[in-house]
Amino acid sequence: MISSLVIGIISLVAGLALRYWINRRKFYRRSHSGAEGFSSYEKQVTIKFLERVGKWIAYALIIFGLLSVWVYSREKKAIKTEQSNQK
Repeated sequence: MISSLVIGIISLVAGLALRYWINRRKFYRRSHSGAEGFSSYEKQVTIKFLERVGKWIAYALIIFGLLSVWVYSREKKAIKTEQSNQK
């Protein structure tokens, strides 16, 4: 029961941190005019692809974390109702 809470919090924090890190890198890559600067076309394509995949992984981690925390709350509520029914 506690493991679902711990896994949920860890994956939620990891997903949010990954999303923050990707957006921060993207922000600092911009020039004063707002254009992103890359040294070559290949580097731009590779970095943009990896960032896109990273964002999808971050979204998956966030959703998994939220679902794990939800499962924990449902388990806790079920145990509470079971204990109150036994009394």
